[in-house]
Amino acid sequence: MRVKEWTAIGMVALVLGLGGCATDPPDAEAEVEAPPYLIGAGDTLNIVVWRNPELSLTIPVRPDGTITTPLVEDLPATGRTATQLARDIERALARYIQSPVVTVIVTGFVGPYSQQVRVIGEAAKPQALSYRQNMTLMDVLIAVGGITDFADGNKASILRTSGGKTQQFRVRVRDLIKGGDLSANVAMRAGDVLVIPQSMF
Repeated sequence: MRVKEWTAIGMVALVLGLGGCATDPPDAEAEVEAPPYLIGAGDTLNIVVWRNPELSLTIPVRPDGTITTPLVEDLPATGRTATQLARDIERALARYIQSPVVTVIVTGFVGPYSQQVRVIGEAAKPQALSYRQNMTLMDVLIAVGGITDFADGNKASILRTSGGKTQQFRVRVRDLIKGGDLSANVAMRAGDVLVIPQSMF
């Protein structure tokens, strides 16, 4: 009976402990393995067809997520890795060329929303940024030019969606960029939204 009681108490403590961590800011030192880059609308692709220079070209991914190349029309590109798209093009070209070898290189990065970090509110230049491996809050703030004079930087927050649930983490933007407090630097994840509110004063 005592063993069961202690087990139950331990489980409750574990659940409460995990719940308390849900709103802690992400750790900037923790390395997050970057997912493979997925092509997004607006990306620029360099497509090379070996021994067929007339079929090689540089093209943008259209807003509808497709590309058109010589002999290949309206091929879906978004949500694919460069390697996956190269194999798709090879399969399409195989009807016209014997054993085509295709390489796809992404030269202009936009990416799908799931691989962007979006900054809204009182940033100097609010925008969507392509996520990079080990990107931190400081990297994001440099890219958007810091915050405006009207920002309430220490009430900024990161909205992060995982498993269909959105969590909100408070971050201290002003302490980081005005006071140089590196403990306020936190890790960003692909899909994060940084919200910088306006000061009420």
